[in-house]
Amino acid sequence: MSDLRRRLEEAAQSHRPDRARMLARVERARSSGGAEPPGSRARGARPAWPRVVLAACAAAAVCVIGGAAVTALVPGDAPPPQEVSTGPARPPAVTPSPTGDSRPPLPGRSRTTDGPLWADGSVAPDDNVHWAQSNVTLKNREPLTALTLELFVARTDAVRSTGRWETRPAADFDLSVHERDGMLVYRWSLRPGRTVPAGTHVFAGQYDHASGGRDAGADVYRATATAASGAYEVHGDFAPTP
Repeated sequence: MSDLRRRLEEAAQSHRPDRARMLARVERARSSGGAEPPGSRARGARPAWPRVVLAACAAAAVCVIGGAAVTALVPGDAPPPQEVSTGPARPPAVTPSPTGDSRPPLPGRSRTTDGPLWADGSVAPDDNVHWAQSNVTLKNREPLTALTLELFVARTDAVRSTGRWETRPAADFDLSVHERDGMLVYRWSLRPGRTVPAGTHVFAGQYDHASGGRDAGADVYRATATAASGAYEVHGDFAPTP
């Protein structure tokens, strides 16, 4: 049965009736009044054009019957092919953090003094119902030849950076503000060849937040520094002192 089906399909596909030639023959027969073309063999008194018409109809009938037979043997229309993706899934876009970014310290585990270095975190008293400023105050008894200070502001409702400032010259630092691990991170990194003199310095991050005030209990900071006497680190949070 499969061989018969294949042969019928091939015959139907290869058949191409010469419609123009058949119509030309019909027209010649009609215009000659039924006479046979020169050189043809006489076939009696009956006019030739009915036979031509019948031949054309028979050829058309053969095509129809053959097509119907093939259709009867071929199953119903197969469903259209489905599109299948064979390429690898595209990974989600990721914005990398600046080189040297580190994990924030845990709230409640403060070390505010280390050698000549001291620090404290506080929320500025002039904040309002939809805006705040977090300050990190750093004191050093020796000049610092290296310093990286990071302020981590938890991404509570509607938190969005609005700026930052520092009491040291901005040109002395590489500055960045970005988001990472649910935190808004403000980062100051002392440029090579620059120095932070002994003294008191303030680094501040400013941000909007949801109306009605904001809990800064999850905010933290960290400062790592190098002085002539060694390397030091201080870190803490912004929880109010009991």
